[in-house]
Amino acid sequence: MRRRTTRLVVAVGVVAAAMAVVKLPTSAQDDADRVARGRYLVDAVASCGQCHTPRKNAAEDPERYLMGHPRSAEAPKFSMDLIRQGVLLSIAPSYTAFSGPWGVTFATNLTPHATGLGSWTEEAFIRAMRTGKHLGDPDKRSMLPPMPWRHYRSITDADLRAIWAYLQSIPPLDNAPPPAKNQLGKPFDQ
Repeated sequence: MRRRTTRLVVAVGVVAAAMAVVKLPTSAQDDADRVARGRYLVDAVASCGQCHTPRKNAAEDPERYLMGHPRSAEAPKFSMDLIRQGVLLSIAPSYTAFSGPWGVTFATNLTPHATGLGSWTEEAFIRAMRTGKHLGDPDKRSMLPPMPWRHYRSITDADLRAIWAYLQSIPPLDNAPPPAKNQLGKPFDQ
């Protein structure tokens, strides 16, 4: 009787282990799925490239994918005259710099280069998306228009982690966009 019980326990253990191996995806598969989900969210849902990828002949330049506003590129100037005329937003030819009642903002580098998200942590990225605070730091200024962080703050943690995984998987591009400027042309407190 004891031998039969032992065999039964071993058989159940083997079956359970086999089922676990069959049902649970590998860690590499989990990572690939997370990156694929992140790509979908970045490109199809959030459309990050619309603002963070410079244009070339009116189309997003795939060689500068998500690098933000090119540091040496032209930027729109803030003008109260434009606002008085009812123009609330002007956009640089690259589609990566924006001028409005707040001043001038530049799309940041979302690639994993040190001039972009390379010095960030996943936690800082999630905090930034949840709170709308620059660099994810509660003591920093709020993210400025046109960044729609309020729309993204309710994204699930799993989806934010997927976005982060995808952004960490793309080629790093060396580009440090200029700092945002207030209405007087002075940099905002970072």
